[in-house]
This record gives sequence, structure tokens and C-alpha cells, in this order.
Amino acid sequence: MRGARRVAMISMHTSPLATPGSGDAGGMNVYVLEVAKELATRGTEVEIFTRATSGDLPPVVPVVDGVTVHHVTAGPYEGLRKEQLPAQMCAFTASVLHSEAHRPEGYFDLVHSHYWLSGQVGWVAAERWQIPLVHSMHTMAKVKNLTLATGDQPEPFERVLGEEQVVAAADRLIANTETEADDLITLYEADPERITVALPGVDLRTFQPGSTTAARARYGLRPDDIVLLFVGRLQPLKAPDVLVAAAADLVARHPGWRPRLKVVINGGPSGSGIERADELPKLIADLGLQDVVSLMDPIPREALPDLYRAADVVVVPSYSESFGLVAVEAQACGTPVVASRVGGLTTAVGDGGVLVAGHDPRDFASALESVIVEPGRRESMSVAARRHAEQFSWARTAEATQSAYNAAIDERPTILRRYA
Repeated sequence: MRGARRVAMISMHTSPLATPGSGDAGGMNVYVLEVAKELATRGTEVEIFTRATSGDLPPVVPVVDGVTVHHVTAGPYEGLRKEQLPAQMCAFTASVLHSEAHRPEGYFDLVHSHYWLSGQVGWVAAERWQIPLVHSMHTMAKVKNLTLATGDQPEPFERVLGEEQVVAAADRLIANTETEADDLITLYEADPERITVALPGVDLRTFQPGSTTAARARYGLRPDDIVLLFVGRLQPLKAPDVLVAAAADLVARHPGWRPRLKVVINGGPSGSGIERADELPKLIADLGLQDVVSLMDPIPREALPDLYRAADVVVVPSYSESFGLVAVEAQACGTPVVASRVGGLTTAVGDGGVLVAGHDPRDFASALESVIVEPGRRESMSVAARRHAEQFSWARTAEATQSAYNAAIDERPTILRRYA
């Protein structure tokens, strides 16, 4: 068995160095960077290729020993959303191939692509370099189209076709959960033997319980406030509107809560939410909740633990999630979670949370009410939340990823003979 010594990791549409929570930055950014860093500690060098979104970005950024980020020029630096990036795949691919051209032959042992756009690039690079392609989907068009939010736009056929092509071309597929693996098999006819499940992790040293009072003071919240928190991109898929409507229901049920109820929504517009950026503020105004709900721009990742600690409950009402990193981070901080019973959230949320079937705000209000009202429930859930989060670590993610790499490399001679 020959392991991967050097990996070309491709994350075309979003940089692992970007702050999650707005634009196209989210849990995948964290995943790519944390896995790369863990792989480096195991002796695998990782070079990450991402599209440059500013002329001020240096072409190459050393992150830690063994991990380097390359900012690749492909199209205008600003103003392109990921839905517009297929037109830039050729330019991006050419730049990636050019970066390897002056290297010794066989410089990379493997390509690992993240999301379907990167998979298309990785497919070409792997074929050119005659090395294996490992692909992580992160989200899938067919899954999203089965669970669309009201009024949201379905993913286009071009993406569906592109994903099917990448699934067929990849030597190995890495799924975040068993649920995602099942979706790959049933919706994309993926070979079960080529799928490795690598549960995402959480940095348990950074995300850990701490003083709620101190965290609330940092964000201007009172010790006796009832704090409900949403962290994520503002788009129909993530359903922050469900939390806002649930808050209105809670105020109707418990008028005395109003002075203390604080709903904090941390994130920025993304995807189809960019054209609908005025809808959430309008909903808040229409429901008369300007004194209850506050919209907060995305914050640096190092500030997130205190924001989680400040909350009584973190709410994840998404219509689909390949995993749900926010849920695990919140639980690692000892904060209970109320989330949709969808996709990877059924794995990410444990005894320290409540899963809600459907997206009826009244059901979310009832789930939140039970956590807040029932004596001692939040405290016991807090302990269970941390215990559940301790199952997840980036070291385990990297270990499973490395196993997928080794399998892809070992199987590659057989695959090459098959196409000879």
C-alpha cells in the first residue's frame, strides 16, 4: 500500500480562508481547512486551489506546515456567485493544470475535490495527471430539489448532470453521513463499494462550555434574557424565517416573555437569498418583532463560541443539510439545539437537541417552549449536548479521509487497466 504524500485539494467556489456565514462561505470552508490541517499532521501535504475573489489576495498563502492555499485567477474577482461559475471552470482548470506544469512529474498523488464545480475541475486534472480522484459532494442538487423551501428555485439540470458525471468519474466518494451515502446510492447510482463515510468534526478545545453570563455581556444581552440563536447563511434553504415566525408564536403564547425574548440571527445573504434580502427584515416588521429579533453580520470564527454560549437554544431549521456543523459546534459549547429532522442533522443532533419534523413554525415554537419551560430540561440537555459533540473530531475525519485516499491509490492500477 502506498499512501498519498501530496494532495491537490480543490475548492473552487469558496475559500477555506473565508469567514463562514455569508456569500458562499459555510461549513464546507471549515471542513476543507480543518481536514487539510489534520492530514498534514499525518504527513500528507495538501495544496488547496480556490478562486481568487480579490486582487489583493496573495497568490499563495502558507497556512500551516504542509497546507498551502493557492488563489487562482478565473473571471472577475468580485460579483460572481457560484451559480455563475460554470462559465469560469475552463479558466480555473487551466490555471490549476498550469500550476502543476512546472513541477516534477508525479508531483501530486491524488486529487480531492469538494462540491460539484470542483469535481468537474478535479476530473480533468486527475485524468491529465493520471492519478485518482476522490470527491466530496457536501450538498446534492437532487436532495435539495426534493426538499425545497416555499418559493425557492430548484437547482438547474446542468448541476444535476454535472454531479452525475462527477459521481461516475470519481475513484472514491466521501460522504458526510450514512444518510448522504444512501442518497448517493439511491439518487446517483453510486457504487456502495466506492463510498467512504467520514463524519465531519469539531474543534472541542475551541468550542467548549463557558460562562453564559460573560458571553451575554459581550453581546449586550442580560443574564435573564431568553436567547434563541440562528447562525448561517440567509437563504430560503436555511429557513431563518421559520425561527422568526416561531418567535411570533412564542410571544403570542407567553406575552410576558416579550421583554426578555431575544432572537439573534447571525449571517449574511447567500444564494437565492441575495435577491430576497429584504424579505426577512420585512417579515420581522410585519410580525412586529423589531424589539425581539436582531440581525447580526457574520462574525469571525474565533468569536463564535461565545455567541453559542450566550444562547439558551441554537435553532437550525434548514430544509436540507449534508451534516449541520453549526449544530455540533453549539452542542460542543453545551448549548441545546432545536433542528429540522432532515439529512445530516439526524446525525449531528443528539440527546442535547430536539428534531422537528417539517417546518411549521408552531412545531418549532413548541419544541423551543419545551426546552425553556420544563424545569431542569435545558441543564440536562446541555450536559448531553457536550457528550454528543465529543463523538466528533477532525482527527477522525482525517483518518477516514486518509483511508479513502489509500484505497483510491491502491485500486488505481486496476481502474487504469479497465479503461485500457
